[in-house]
Amino acid sequence: MLQALELAARGRLHCPPNPAVGCVLVGVDGAILGLGYTQPVGHAHAEVMALRDATQKGHSVQGATAYVTLEPCSHQGRTGPCCDALIAAGIGKVVASTQDPNPKVGGNGFARLRAAGVEVEVGPGAYETRELNVGFFSRMVRGTPWVRMKAASSLDGRTALPNGTSQWITSAAAREDGHAWRARACAVLTGIGTVLEDDPRMDVRLPGIRGQPTLIIIDSRLETPTNAKLWGAAERKILIYTAINDANRREALAARGADIITLPNPSGKVDLAAVLRDLGQREVNEVHVEAGHKLNGSLLREGLVDEILIYQAPLLLGEGPGIAALGPYTKLAQGVSLEWVEATRVGADMRMRVRMAGRDRF
Repeated sequence: MLQALELAARGRLHCPPNPAVGCVLVGVDGAILGLGYTQPVGHAHAEVMALRDATQKGHSVQGATAYVTLEPCSHQGRTGPCCDALIAAGIGKVVASTQDPNPKVGGNGFARLRAAGVEVEVGPGAYETRELNVGFFSRMVRGTPWVRMKAASSLDGRTALPNGTSQWITSAAAREDGHAWRARACAVLTGIGTVLEDDPRMDVRLPGIRGQPTLIIIDSRLETPTNAKLWGAAERKILIYTAINDANRREALAARGADIITLPNPSGKVDLAAVLRDLGQREVNEVHVEAGHKLNGSLLREGLVDEILIYQAPLLLGEGPGIAALGPYTKLAQGVSLEWVEATRVGADMRMRVRMAGRDRF
């Protein structure tokens, strides 16, 4: 199963909105017969790739065991049911990490395998599979993406100087690592404040990247400049969520290739919870937030953030904006409760991940 998990990770960047799945076919004598992982959307899933690999190598898979990181699908989607492919090939046993959270599958794949006489074991690698596909699980169970907020700060929690200077608080190694986290997301989300103040490209600049995440801009009054640097990035989808219906501004931004979605809340700003519901409908699994302290604060106050990714430099800056505009609180219990996930050194900096308490237990 460890090998199947390693295979699954290979497809992580190109398979969304599908989950990243790996499959290893093992013969009755213990020999590895075929390997596979999920291909780009619309192409073969891990099980079919492993079966093809075995065929190309001249191996019979009759009576073999398939180690797969997620329940084989049982429905006709963009591709055919993987459970049927395994049954037709003569697989004798399937060892799967966990049940597919997709309600179109949800145990049906296991049921069809068992009905065909295939032995099924479930459990090994369940935690790792869930972590690898946390966005897919979130979208299937909650109907909304997994939201990861990224920030870079000094040791005393400042993300910029009082005059707005922030380039660069953290090291080149931390920035490169941050691009890798951007790359694994289906979408990168920012606010109009960041667009106007920093004029960022908000794309992934790493070698070997075959496609860019969708760019999401929260822009209540449609102030995104038509000459901003973000338009010059590699081809990608751009969604602008707004609270107004300004026909001229909509037309100008649409002419640059953006889709404009109007989702106002009662206060005249963008309804952030509605944005996430809309993104779930658009098959977005993970949202990577890189925004200013005001939008970060709004997302946190509304309980819409699942995880925070912080790069912290060994630097003290004193005054300046923090990660998120929260409070002021009068009691410690009012603070946002978090749980540690990891703390890892990246170059000269520390990368820390924390989650909202109990948030991933859906």
